[in-house]
Amino acid sequence: MARPTPLSGFPEWLPEGRLVEQHVLDTLRHAFELHGFAGIETRAVEPLDQLLRKGETSKEVYVLRRLQEDADAEEQDPGRRLGLHFDLTVPFARYVLENAGHLAFPFRRYQVQKVWRGERPQDGRFREFVQADIDVVGAGALPYHYEVELPLVMADALAALRPIGVPPVRILVNNRKVAEGFYRGLGLTDVDAVLRSIDKLDKVGPDAVAELLVAEAGATPEQAQACLRLAEVRGDDAGVVARVRALAAEHGATTDLLEEGLAELGALVAAAAERAPGVVVADLRIARGLDYYTGSVYETVLVGHEDLGSICSGGRYDTLASDGATTYPGVGLSVGVSRLVSRLLGAGLVRASRSVPTAVLVAVTSEERRGRSDAVAAALRARGVPVEVAPSAAKFGKQIRHADRRGIPYVWFVGDDDADGAAAEDQVKDIRSGEQVPADAASWTPPAEDLWPRVVPVDAG
Repeated sequence: MARPTPLSGFPEWLPEGRLVEQHVLDTLRHAFELHGFAGIETRAVEPLDQLLRKGETSKEVYVLRRLQEDADAEEQDPGRRLGLHFDLTVPFARYVLENAGHLAFPFRRYQVQKVWRGERPQDGRFREFVQADIDVVGAGALPYHYEVELPLVMADALAALRPIGVPPVRILVNNRKVAEGFYRGLGLTDVDAVLRSIDKLDKVGPDAVAELLVAEAGATPEQAQACLRLAEVRGDDAGVVARVRALAAEHGATTDLLEEGLAELGALVAAAAERAPGVVVADLRIARGLDYYTGSVYETVLVGHEDLGSICSGGRYDTLASDGATTYPGVGLSVGVSRLVSRLLGAGLVRASRSVPTAVLVAVTSEERRGRSDAVAAALRARGVPVEVAPSAAKFGKQIRHADRRGIPYVWFVGDDDADGAAAEDQVKDIRSGEQVPADAASWTPPAEDLWPRVVPVDAG
């Protein structure tokens, strides 16, 4: 068989990288559960018409069909057309509608699954990747305080990764009501066009965005400059609210919607300043997502790795799902786990202490005595020690080198019987230090730091 050609955009970590990914996932799950979020899992496919509701994702959806499927039947019944989900929000909305009668609202859920998106692979951007989402959804109404709580939950979860070498994060927040209230106060009615233009600030710069605002949003040059000044506002204290309020007064752009949004944004910044100082920053430049979010919107960057883009984003949906009689508003955030892990590994920020779970290799003195080695391994495993038995009864030096290549720290030597048939004492060797001591499989345990692989900063010993 010829060597296969790699498929770009479908990450497959080596064992050490997989250990890092698993540690990240376990840490996030633990943090989410500490905050009362229940785990769910949804199917990988959804009806194509549901996946295409957002429109702009149509070119990214992978369609699922059987090789021998009747194309004519599919055309007659479009509901049969299926696609792989490109995020976890669409399936979650469907899940809420289907199970509303069995859920207690507000419903707190976390979900960790793979998603598929047919876009051009690049640094931190994949076609198949893992996401970890948290959401709170209400029936009919959802109080604003959840918009304050969710980014702080995520801040706690990401802070729990700091000990392994994950850089600190900044959660950037904006509010649809602030942006829309200000733009409408200026006299601009095509709010989505303004947001699309502001979203291009980092790519094309303020002068080009000012031209876009005039050409595509119908703004005057003065209105365009006011929009750009709003986008410059940034801070992590109440001064943000005062600056926006003063700017609105200067341009006659004060509205009830703006004031409502400023009250919400101020509450979020104040709570974050107390619970996670310096982590949550109000940034009025954030526009991505504001065209479909209805309140707060969040983007998260790794400090020192801002070039990677947002590793976690989300916001408030007032129409997450609706069955015609009841609307289910929600607020949530999604961590791009694969994006985060790719940077941790690619930038050499973290490592696993070893690439295999095995802590002990039990040596085999001869194939006839393999049963003795198997018995030692079984006794150690029964007490929670990860063990494997040597693949062959080679010379002990070769078996030690085999353990060393696999990163296994200890080798166990089963004692030989003496001339009278009495079993000799077993020995265990730390192949890193060379220390070898007597050991009993019924009681010996490696030090806690060696029992299982650990994920640590690269510069840690």
